[in-house]
Amino acid sequence: MSASGGNRAIIAAFAANLGIAITKFIAWAVSGSASMLAEGIHSVADSGNQLLLLLGGRRAKKAADAEHPFGYGRERFVYAFVVSIILFSVGGVFSIYEGVEKLTHPHELTNVWVPIVVLLIAIGLESFSLRTAIHESRAVKPKGQSWVQFVRRAKAPELPVVLLEDVAALIGLVFALLGVGLTAITHNPIFDALGTLMIGTLLVVVAIVLGIETKSLLVGEGASDADVQAIEAAIMDGPEIEKIIHMKTLYLGPDELLVGAKLGFPAELKLGEVALETNTVEERIRAAVPAARVIYIEPDVYRDPNAVAPSTEAIVIKSVD
Repeated sequence: MSASGGNRAIIAAFAANLGIAITKFIAWAVSGSASMLAEGIHSVADSGNQLLLLLGGRRAKKAADAEHPFGYGRERFVYAFVVSIILFSVGGVFSIYEGVEKLTHPHELTNVWVPIVVLLIAIGLESFSLRTAIHESRAVKPKGQSWVQFVRRAKAPELPVVLLEDVAALIGLVFALLGVGLTAITHNPIFDALGTLMIGTLLVVVAIVLGIETKSLLVGEGASDADVQAIEAAIMDGPEIEKIIHMKTLYLGPDELLVGAKLGFPAELKLGEVALETNTVEERIRAAVPAARVIYIEPDVYRDPNAVAPSTEAIVIKSVD
């Protein structure tokens, strides 16, 4: 994923959420709607999340040093994980608490038309933010891959996070609109409280999904099956290597892949020849998978474990009397 593409989606989401948060709080103050308060807190949490994603992207660009010899690329994973925690605690848990509070202490809404107008405007702004995220994601999403697979398998966390946040925001706005609308029609504030509970539950679910996916990246994920096959094909696409004895990959950051491989070279090669051919193999790997920036190759002589060892027949010398 290009950093500029991800940043455009993040900035669009931040601008939309900040403007929406202000209008939602005004609508809450005017109407007293619990759904509007929950949505306002949701938008504030989302705005903070976008700032964290931008900060993570900036910190990830720090040069490697003695303490972090492989660089700071995983900072982006860390900040994406923090985003999921904030979405869960600030957005989801608070909304559920507010919904329960309004169920136990209901009150009538005033100036109901204000939150309805604000929600309709917010739906338009969130749709713009989601459209931007989808446009930027399509540029990096592999052809034929579903959106669910993209969210689960993407190594750069920013676009999946923004996509999930925008989808959750739109669904939450629909829940809030239903809650406020039904309350206005029936004059029963329980619908506003139920809408708040639905928003909170939605945010908790999205936060859990984000947490699971980013945790996997933090623990350490290897290359995709397609990239592994491309690397293996690049290694074997020449006369240098007899066998890939074993190979492991690990993402050091969203755009940096480590490849470690033990390769079987012909036994008759000299050290200088092995060094030259190792460089050739590394060049092919980087051409096939540009993210493979850190490559460690251990040369060895391949020994087929199934090969039959040469038979040694005993020589019997008979003495002649």
